[in-house]
Amino acid sequence: MEILQIAAIAISVVIFAVMFKYLGSAYSIYIVIGGCILIFYFSVNRLFVVFSAIEEIQSYIKISSTYLNTLIKIIGITYIAEFSSDLCKDAGYQTIAGQIQIFGKLSVLAVSMPVLLALLDVIQNFLGA
Repeated sequence: MEILQIAAIAISVVIFAVMFKYLGSAYSIYIVIGGCILIFYFSVNRLFVVFSAIEEIQSYIKISSTYLNTLIKIIGITYIAEFSSDLCKDAGYQTIAGQIQIFGKLSVLAVSMPVLLALLDVIQNFLGA
């Protein structure tokens, strides 16, 4: 089970980071960043499984690939924004983390606008206006 490996890596990283932090060393943040990048690598591998499942769903349901591409972009934006925001929070830079979260939310909104406009167009045509 990969989750056990990820949990072991995460706990080890935290223990090492705490040990270096109490020694007064600034290396603890580098240890945390390295651990996060390692876990991020494993997470990206899981995203490929999600993408293949989305493609399989697309083969069952005849839906425009534009919508699924938008969904994939939203997932990517959300994941990267959350990851980088959490790293900034761990480093003690909450203000930058907040700005990353705001930018991520606005990016998701911007990417999803064509889907919203298409939905409004369908509703307008349905109502005959």
